[in-house]
Amino acid sequence: MTVLISLAVSLAAGLLLTRVFKAAGADFPDVTAFLLAGMLIGPYGIGRLGISGIGFSSYEDVETLSVINTAALGFIAFSIGSEFRMSAMRNIGKPALVIGIFQALAATAVVDAALLLLRAFIGDASLSVPVCITLGAIASATAPAATLMVVRQYKAHGPVTNLLLPIVALDDAVGLVIFAVSMGIALALQGGGLSIYTIALDPLIEILASVALGSVLGLLMTELEKLFYSGSNRLAMTIAFVLLAIALSSYTLALGPVKLAFSSLLVCMMAGTVFCNTSRFSEDIFQRCDTWTVPLYTVFFVLSGAELQLGVFRRGPMILIGLVFILARCAGKYFGARESARAMHGDKNIVRYLGITLFPQAGVALGMVRLAQNLGGTEADTIRNVILFSVMVYELIGPSLTRMALQKAGEIVPTPPHKRTRARFSLHN
Repeated sequence: MTVLISLAVSLAAGLLLTRVFKAAGADFPDVTAFLLAGMLIGPYGIGRLGISGIGFSSYEDVETLSVINTAALGFIAFSIGSEFRMSAMRNIGKPALVIGIFQALAATAVVDAALLLLRAFIGDASLSVPVCITLGAIASATAPAATLMVVRQYKAHGPVTNLLLPIVALDDAVGLVIFAVSMGIALALQGGGLSIYTIALDPLIEILASVALGSVLGLLMTELEKLFYSGSNRLAMTIAFVLLAIALSSYTLALGPVKLAFSSLLVCMMAGTVFCNTSRFSEDIFQRCDTWTVPLYTVFFVLSGAELQLGVFRRGPMILIGLVFILARCAGKYFGARESARAMHGDKNIVRYLGITLFPQAGVALGMVRLAQNLGGTEADTIRNVILFSVMVYELIGPSLTRMALQKAGEIVPTPPHKRTRARFSLHN
């Protein structure tokens, strides 16, 4: 019963805060309101009152609803998979691939260099070379959830948006490889020894296995959808398959020195990609799925806000390292996207504004943090605290920066004040 009350409070708090912002004349993206609502009812807000079900008194309470976050990320990845429709990718496939890889590598390189330079100046033992390398790898990841929500809320459309979503989708695969290689080097520097399995084979197997599993599920979904004549039944079948994809992705098999693991984001993304290119019902089902998942995404962002740990502000060195990480990552993302877009002869708005839309960071980065705990000791704590600090900053200002960039690019049309309520209702229905 307490779980249901917590879900109801989370959903209501997120939605009501968007109305408060609107009444105050603050035109923030809904994502920002949801995150702030989560902070309000989290352990540093109403949760301190300790009233069961009304807010979250501890991070363990938030963790009890982690299945909601897992499901939401799966549906977000599935939805982004629909951006890889072959008819559209013929025109933007090569630029998306080049920019997606280059901006991720640029973010990693700039963060590595900045943190190593900072280490030389402050001499903090917690900022070791393995920590610098690992944080640089985590810098490559971009949050697909916040980006997708901003695009949908404001109905953004144009050259920047068309490139943005495929690039965000590619980020998961690119980031996975960069992180695996960097973690292998970091562990070797700690005395674990370099391993070809850790550095090359494991990430390659994970990507190939995820693509294969997602492709099979997408094809199977296409065939089974033909058995139904009702759009509602097809939607129910789609939801079942996405949940199945998330569940299957959680399994890991050890085959000697080789680990067979899956990325739930890649599996769901690939399932969506195959489905949108093989099913004649895909456009209708994706539209229905988008409507069904609105409350799920709302709860997801509220819970994400409740998970933000404000305690990191108590540690001065962590704030300094976090600020350097944030600024260096933003510089890498921006200039990496700008220069690669220019090399691909991209539209001037793509060159100017695409990099800004790649600043948000959350779920994928936090998943990498869990894997980085293998470093152990103070090094693992440093990585965790820096990323928690940066995620909090990115989540609160990232959506607004994405909206600003898309507005500057002319891909978000301002809605007259007297039509905003109706427009938002139409988006959600």
